[in-house]
Parts: sequence; structure tokens; C-alpha cells
Amino acid sequence: MSDLPRLSKRLIDSPRFPLYDGITTPRSNSFDLPEKVVQFGSGRFVRGFIEYFIDRANRQGLFEGRVVVVQSTGSGRSDALDKQDGLYTLVIQGVDRGKQVESYTVISSISRAVSAATEWAEVLACARNPEITCIISNTTEVGITLDAEDHPDLNPPRSFPGKLTAFLYERARAFSYAPESGLVILPCELIEQNGDVLRDIVLELARRWNLGDPFIAWLRLHNQFCNALVDRIVTGTPSEAALHAHWERLGYVDEMLTVAEVYRLWAIEGDERLKSRLPFLEADEGIVVAEDITPYRELKVRILNGTHTIMVPLSILCGNDTVLQSMEDPLVSEFIRGVMMQEIVPSLDVPVVQAEAFAEQVLDRFSNPYIEHLLINITIQATTKMQHRIIPSLLSYYERKGRLPKRILLGFAAYLLFMRSTGEENGTYVGVRGTERYPINDDRAPLLHDLWKDIDLADEDQVWAFVERVCSDESLWGVDLSRLPGLVTAVTDYVVRLASESPRDVLREVEEVVSR
Repeated sequence: MSDLPRLSKRLIDSPRFPLYDGITTPRSNSFDLPEKVVQFGSGRFVRGFIEYFIDRANRQGLFEGRVVVVQSTGSGRSDALDKQDGLYTLVIQGVDRGKQVESYTVISSISRAVSAATEWAEVLACARNPEITCIISNTTEVGITLDAEDHPDLNPPRSFPGKLTAFLYERARAFSYAPESGLVILPCELIEQNGDVLRDIVLELARRWNLGDPFIAWLRLHNQFCNALVDRIVTGTPSEAALHAHWERLGYVDEMLTVAEVYRLWAIEGDERLKSRLPFLEADEGIVVAEDITPYRELKVRILNGTHTIMVPLSILCGNDTVLQSMEDPLVSEFIRGVMMQEIVPSLDVPVVQAEAFAEQVLDRFSNPYIEHLLINITIQATTKMQHRIIPSLLSYYERKGRLPKRILLGFAAYLLFMRSTGEENGTYVGVRGTERYPINDDRAPLLHDLWKDIDLADEDQVWAFVERVCSDESLWGVDLSRLPGLVTAVTDYVVRLASESPRDVLREVEEVVSR
């Protein structure tokens, strides 16, 4: 541990603070603001996202409230936060409009952290606080599920929806089911219609637990469960060397230091009334309140996630290991921009200007020199990602243009080669790139392994039969892709050539063809 002082309220109040001129410090009244938000989840994402927005709002005098963080897991983050009086440093590093950006801000929007496992009574006490207006959650996608074995007498209930139901029941009874005691619930888990899904589970638990008709009516009428979409890369804990470098620069120890990219998007389904209830929603250009957030979800899933999915296998074949290396590789970078701008953007039901502006932001994010985003990590569940992120763009492009998108087909062929495994090792299927072995973490790996087995890549007829079988499997894609005229033949040609020639030469030729 460094001999530097620890970040704390005492340090903030000392005459020697700030020790580093480039840091944005808390407002003088930050510690006097009342608790207005209860947040289930204490991970790095919410520190780089939710707390950032509320801190921004407080600095503008828009919200004047702080967050009680409820930790469900035993990671010890609540103790670490409390040691620092809820304070931590947010480091924003990235590319904005082509320029590198770096900033340091001491975030002071957390009042305290409590453990649901050991301090459940403290959590329920927050339910009785009339100042609380909002509940925010980020408990991972697995967190919003119905646990049939959960029970209200558990202390606390096992699941997040169970904890939320108990919390709301405590509040409803404390305020005699008064309409004005209802809350806004903003889930940040990455599932579609997350607010609707969470609401339905809470209502089901209320029925199963026999919590009464008055409570169910109060839930339905006076609490607003909002569908929301979140998007920001908040990296993992910096390496020990990087962390100590930050500490030396800042002049203090901060074990909760959090690093995030510049880009941020919080799209929430709501109206002007929601903004009046939660004024922090107007604190930053990254927050969007709209009656329908489907266009924002489509932009993220199809442009950001889709480009990731289609470019990664091809970039791996070309010898790259990270997204940044891919962007610094002129040939692969040309493919990334081309597939995004010329094949995915035209396939969307979103105004072209809006889609192109979002795409330019994504290219900045891919070029972030501060983030090491490993390509192999993006390949996890690649088949499912291909189905949801790429196949809709392929079908829509064909429907609108009357021709097949060549770059998407090349990326699809590279994906098929990536999924060609040598078999299982320690429970994981393994592929080979040159002399290197790589893991194939995909639920469909066994199926693709069996289909690839005994296929001779030098025999075009065998490869054609393999591609036709894969493309016609509706369980993989939700549609029979082999029905698209010319698709199987084109993909087969790309597979054979990528396997027998230099992938770079194949990519270069395709780029020359589509650029004519």
C-alpha cells in the first residue's frame, strides 16, 4: 500500500486538497445533500455511469440528492466505499470527435453503502424515507429473473426482484399506500423491455406472497417501471502499475478509482412528467428520455454490437488481437468502416443522419487508445450474437437493395472458419490460428464441430454442402438463409479462399470490388 493519504472527506476538507490541479473536486455542500436514490448494485459500471450523471446534476443544482448503494454480493465494495466516505475518482479517457480526452473527477454522489446480507434492516429503513424518489438497479441480466423459491420471510429475500418487492411493500405500508409515495424504478440490466419484465416479476411475487390487493393496486397505479438502455464502457480495475501511477499523479490512494470512456448513453422510456420527478435526467446530453427507445436500441445493437460481431473473426484471421489493433490496421479498419457505413447503416429503420452520427461515435470508441478490448472476448456466444445483431441487417439490406452485402458475407464466412474446432480441451472447444490455439466459448460449438467434422476445406463441394446445411438451419438464425439467391455460393467461395489464401489478400480484393 502506498504511503499517500487515502481519499476521504477529511482529505477533501484539508487545506492541501487538491494535490493535483487537473482534478474536479466536489462542491462544498455535497455531504449535506439528502438521500434520494436507492441503488441495487455497486459494481464499476454504476460508478462510471449512474453516479456520474447524478454527480453532474448535483453540480448544476438540478437534483441535490445522493445515492444509497445496496450491495448484494460479498465483494467487500461497501466497506471500501465507506472507508472513503463514498468518494472515488472517475477517470474518463477516450476519443471525442477525433481528439484524445482525459479527465479526473472526485464523485461525491454516494452517501453510503450498505450490505443487503448483513444490513437488511438499514435497506428497509430507506423504504420509509419520504425523500427517496427513485430505485436504480444494475444486478446483471441474471438478476431480473423470477426465483420460485424466494420468500418474503427471508432476511433478505434471495433475488433482486424479491428484495425489490419487499422494499416496496415496506414503503407502501409505511405511507399507507399513498399515491405520492410511489417510486420511479429504473433498471439498467441489459435485457429488452427491462422495466416491463421487472414490473411483471414484482407483481407475480406480490401475488405469490399474498401481499394483498391494496399493495398490488399501489404497485400498478403509483410506481413507474421504466424501460431503459445503457451504454458506456467502464473498464475493469486498472493494473497495479496503472493504479499506482494514477495515485502518484493525484497525490492520494483511491482503491475505488474507476475508469470509463467518454461516450455515454442512458435512453429511458418516459415523458416530461418523468423529467419533473427526476430532474437529474436533464443534467447531461448522454441522457435521452423518449416515449419509445427502440431506435436507440437498434442503433446500439446493430451498429455498435453488430459491427463488433461481424468484424472480429475476420480481424482475428488477419492477425489482430484487440479492437484498437483492428482500427490501427488500415485494411481491417477500412472493412470496419465500410461494413458499418455502407451495409449496416442503410439497413436500419432509423434516419440516415442519426445513424451515421452514431456510427462516427462508435468509430471513435473503437479507436480509444486507453482501452484494451480483446477480440476473443467479443467472440463469446458468437452464434447468438450473429443471429440477433447481424442477420437482421443482412435480410434488411437484401430487401432494400436487391443484392447481398458482400462485407457481411465475408465476415460471416470468417465466423464459420473461426467456429471450426479441433475438439474439446478441458471442457472447452478449441480452434487454431496458425500455431496458436484459442477457446470457442459458444453454446453452438458442439453443433458446429460436428458439422465441420470430416469436411475437407480443399473440396469446394464438401464446403458448399456444409455452408448450405448451416445456413438452412432455422434454429441458428431464425430463418432459412439458404433461400437468399446466391448466398450459399458466395459464402462458400469466401470460406474456401480464406482457408487457402492469405485472408488479407481476400479482404483486399473484396474491398476493391465493393469500392468500385
